[in-house]
Amino acid sequence: MIAAAKACPRVYLIRHGETAWSLSGRHTGRTDLPLTARGEDEARALAPWLRDVSFGRVLASPRQRAWHTCELAGFGTGMEIVPDLAEWDYGDDEGRLSADLRRERPGWNVFLDGCPHGETPADVAVRADRVIANLRTTGGTVALFSHGQFGLALAARWVGLPVAEGRHLLFGTAALGILGFNPDHPDAPVIARWNLAPAHGGLPA
Repeated sequence: MIAAAKACPRVYLIRHGETAWSLSGRHTGRTDLPLTARGEDEARALAPWLRDVSFGRVLASPRQRAWHTCELAGFGTGMEIVPDLAEWDYGDDEGRLSADLRRERPGWNVFLDGCPHGETPADVAVRADRVIANLRTTGGTVALFSHGQFGLALAARWVGLPVAEGRHLLFGTAALGILGFNPDHPDAPVIARWNLAPAHGGLPA
């Protein structure tokens, strides 16, 4: 587990809005798809929901679906592009459906097995740990605009679990999770809130 920083950070991890492939369930890693019209609406809905949060830094994946979500949510100014926030590299599985992959490889799960000619869970853990190390050194409140399966891996690593444990979480488009530390035990990282979206009501403190 990565040691907690003295200035305990609070991280708002935000998944990008809908794309054509997120709607159909296709694995979207390197393919740089735009948001759908609905995805743009989802991103805009984040703006009034997050406007009262004071972010010290705003970081985004280099994929347009993530940084455009950041822009539409009202945080384009000062946005930092961080390559480590990119989605899982699915290699030969890019653009394919999980159901089709499991027919070919019974029992397959990306969080356990990775993808041929793409990233392994260990590869993704290295990236996630680099992001976390940076955040815990910086401290403060930070917004991260990233992706579905990388976001799940990041949440697992935040609390010191293997990437494989990310398979037990769900993360909708334009939803967010809040990562932080237990106020009564400041060395204990926690997933304080998860899979929240504007349609679900007000943002918890």
